[in-house]
Amino acid sequence: MATTFKADASEFLAEGTQRIALGIAYNGRHYHGWQRQPSGHISVQEKLEDALSTVANEPIKVMCAGRTDAGVHASAQVVHFDTVAQRPLRAWTHGGNMNLPDDVAIQWAQPVDEKFHARFSATARRYRYVIYNHALRPALMDREVTWNYRPLDIVSMQKAADHLVGTHDFSSFRAAACQANSPIRTMHHLNVIAAGDYIVLDVRANAFLHHMIRNLAGLLMKIGAGEAPPEWAMEVLIARDRRVSAATAKPYGLYFVDAEYDDVFNLPQTPLGPHFLAPWINV
Repeated sequence: MATTFKADASEFLAEGTQRIALGIAYNGRHYHGWQRQPSGHISVQEKLEDALSTVANEPIKVMCAGRTDAGVHASAQVVHFDTVAQRPLRAWTHGGNMNLPDDVAIQWAQPVDEKFHARFSATARRYRYVIYNHALRPALMDREVTWNYRPLDIVSMQKAADHLVGTHDFSSFRAAACQANSPIRTMHHLNVIAAGDYIVLDVRANAFLHHMIRNLAGLLMKIGAGEAPPEWAMEVLIARDRRVSAATAKPYGLYFVDAEYDDVFNLPQTPLGPHFLAPWINV
């Protein structure tokens, strides 16, 4: 059942304040993740807030649908922010993009009411993990895909993935530093898709734990390489112990491709991405 964010008294917008939602795409190669870093390491959030603050001529703080790790990309991140600045939507998109680096782009802007929250209103999130399955390493996309030189059996990988779909305790796929209150998540699908020399792990869930997708990818690649049978995925899941699973896969090739919201918010729909997969799968 979908959950809808309910604003408390502190969330009601002050008179003259409006809430704007944005669709964002970025290449995470040069960033220390989405979240602004107190250490001063460069982040996507910092670049976006700085650009929007320039357009608004006031400090802007954004909330996102899902925080991504260092090196992780997004084709359809969703954020919102509140502002008293009165600007046409074109100012947020075109003006924002003029003040952003080339590897971060605003795709759309739309006013929303105070009941919308980029994180808490999201009913599902979707990622794609792209594996370049070839004997020789890539050069032009070395941080946009994860390279695995061993031939991977996608049939075995899909059999393993099927064991993980549903509502489970995903402690075996949770990073030690994960701050989530509960390891229970509902995975709606985990599809293994052949796309030329690429293998795409397409995963959709209500929410994800820290490093959950990368840990799933590590397990599926180990099974695909023949190092463990598909049934091992269920054994790992039942163990609820991170130490019994495979190594965490690299962040390269992981894309945040969708955040889902109730139709009442009427947000624009964008292609899932990443774009280079278009010849093989629906993007």
